[in-house]
Amino acid sequence: MASAPSSDVRVRFCPSPTGNPHVGLVRTALFNWAFARHHQGTLVFRIEDTDAARDSEESYQALLDSMRWLGLDWDEGPEVSVDGFTAGGGPHAPYRQSQRMEIYADVAARLKAAGHSYDCYCSPEELETRRAAARAAGRPSGYDGHCRDLSAEQVAEYRAQGRAPIVRFRMPDKAITFTDLVRGELTFTPENVPDYGIVRANGAPLYTLVNPVDDALMEITHVLRGEDLLSSTPRQIALYEALADIGVAKQVPAFGHLPYVMGEGNKKLSKRDPEASLNLYRERGFLPEGLLNYLSLLGWSFSADQDVFSIDELVATFDIADVNANPARFDLKKAEAINADHIRLLDAADFAAACAPWLRAPYAPWAPEAFDEKAWQAIAPYAQTRLTVLSDITANVDFLFLDAPVEDEASWTKAMKPGSDELLRTAREKLDGADWSSPEALKEAVLAAGEQHGLKLGKAQAPVRVAVTGRTVGLPLFESLQILGRERALSRIDAALLRLSAG
Repeated sequence: MASAPSSDVRVRFCPSPTGNPHVGLVRTALFNWAFARHHQGTLVFRIEDTDAARDSEESYQALLDSMRWLGLDWDEGPEVSVDGFTAGGGPHAPYRQSQRMEIYADVAARLKAAGHSYDCYCSPEELETRRAAARAAGRPSGYDGHCRDLSAEQVAEYRAQGRAPIVRFRMPDKAITFTDLVRGELTFTPENVPDYGIVRANGAPLYTLVNPVDDALMEITHVLRGEDLLSSTPRQIALYEALADIGVAKQVPAFGHLPYVMGEGNKKLSKRDPEASLNLYRERGFLPEGLLNYLSLLGWSFSADQDVFSIDELVATFDIADVNANPARFDLKKAEAINADHIRLLDAADFAAACAPWLRAPYAPWAPEAFDEKAWQAIAPYAQTRLTVLSDITANVDFLFLDAPVEDEASWTKAMKPGSDELLRTAREKLDGADWSSPEALKEAVLAAGEQHGLKLGKAQAPVRVAVTGRTVGLPLFESLQILGRERALSRIDAALLRLSAG
């Protein structure tokens, strides 16, 4: 059950359930969440699902699941029980736009009755003809107000022609100035913000109406959203003023427009870009804390000399005034490095638990009964310091649970140079007589074998590592040998010698 907020700050996260969630959407959710938590305010989670052709229940459930996985909880919205409002998720239920159509129809009618909107009968072809003429004359090509003041006779003529009107909002003939929380004071002149549609000809409300109406009725105080929506802000401010006039809105919220997230080639990161998919990071084994830490740095910084911090530290420090208006470039390598730092910050039990999904099907290539919990617990501390993402664990420990190491031809070719068979025979002899209770003793055995063949430890251990683990790179060799055990390790060296002798 959600607790009551301790401040008047109310922000919203209002995605559309279309496709898989992407990192730009998550960054917006994160900044709204951090802002609400920093101010002990309220985060409203609202679903904008009025586009039946694109929205789906599957995408809706994926949104909820993603928010849960990220740990971005909300105070009002789906699946929330609020004191006194146990059924609908809060005092402004429902929180899905598809369930609020009667509200929008009522507000649209009241706006028209008060003269804030009007019917527009212009056909798409007529609109394009006039826009083309305006462009040719060097004038703004937005809607020219053709239907603003139609006579009764003109309306009757259009209706006789069978035209179904859309509803347009009547923009005021004045400049609109507001202070953006990120970009400072901005002014839009009337010729650049023409009248715009708020209801389709079939009576369906448009986003341009429903979004501000919901914000007004849900008493949103701050709207933090992407820079791509900046041009619509003066239209929404004018609509808020009209909504206040008819008794729907109490205030105009403060707006803050977050910088673009850029991908490769300094292009805006698109939902179609592979690195934009939130599911990609979940499947690779990013920690929610690591991913959120990195995404918070896309347009904001914790401090000049610290990039890695906890979610609690983010909440304590976050200030929308510190968000940079310049585009932020998504850097996958930096995201991975920050995630690796968060993996290392986990305590041992949490790390072992976090790796669990990648130690069983469908990720693990070994049979379930081959998994050895004791061996896993022994190797886990060595793995924790080397992983970038949790999915890396599978290839790092597979040698422990497979009957034979993975055959990696590139590693075999790199390690098994001429003379490797003689080195392996000597190393096997030394290891057979070594003390297997001590990784240091196993290291001394391989070192002695290398010295006998004029090789330093690095050169000497490469064939042993590939024979035992299948790869040239992996977890610490001598600890891995000890955990694998004498019998299995020597058996693998024998198998490698047999392969080498076969040519």
